[in-house]
Amino acid sequence: MKNFLLFLPMLFLLQFNAAGQDVIRLQSCNDTMISRQVDSLKQLFQKDGLQLLKEASITMESEYEMPVVVPLNKGTWYQFVFIGDYSSRLYEVRMFDWNEKQVIFQQKRWGDIDGNIISYGYTPEQSEFYMMKPVQVNKKKKKNLCGYVMLFKKVN
Repeated sequence: MKNFLLFLPMLFLLQFNAAGQDVIRLQSCNDTMISRQVDSLKQLFQKDGLQLLKEASITMESEYEMPVVVPLNKGTWYQFVFIGDYSSRLYEVRMFDWNEKQVIFQQKRWGDIDGNIISYGYTPEQSEFYMMKPVQVNKKKKKNLCGYVMLFKKVN
């Protein structure tokens, strides 16, 4: 009975502590313009012999990175694509290896020809997990920005 009386307050404290933490959850979004761009890019890359490995629509917040972790194999050629909300003014993607060394940095602005799309190829020097961190800056919409990420692999 004594153990039960000690257990009850601890359980209450744990529940109170867990409820007070803000958790960022990955949520999908739907944007018809981005969906058309996604479909076009999928067709284009598949014609070039690339296989789609992963894709996700993500709800983002302006000026906050959305980390995407993927395992990549040494010597394999990969194509990473990020598509941001068309109304954003700045788009960036940084990619880091497992040792947190930045291996890719790309930035686009709204006025660029393909401004809301960042696409780059990468061949890892070793097999490990890599983290891509896409971010977009939007002065009018601070929350609920739609983004889309895709990872392709070159098929022999």
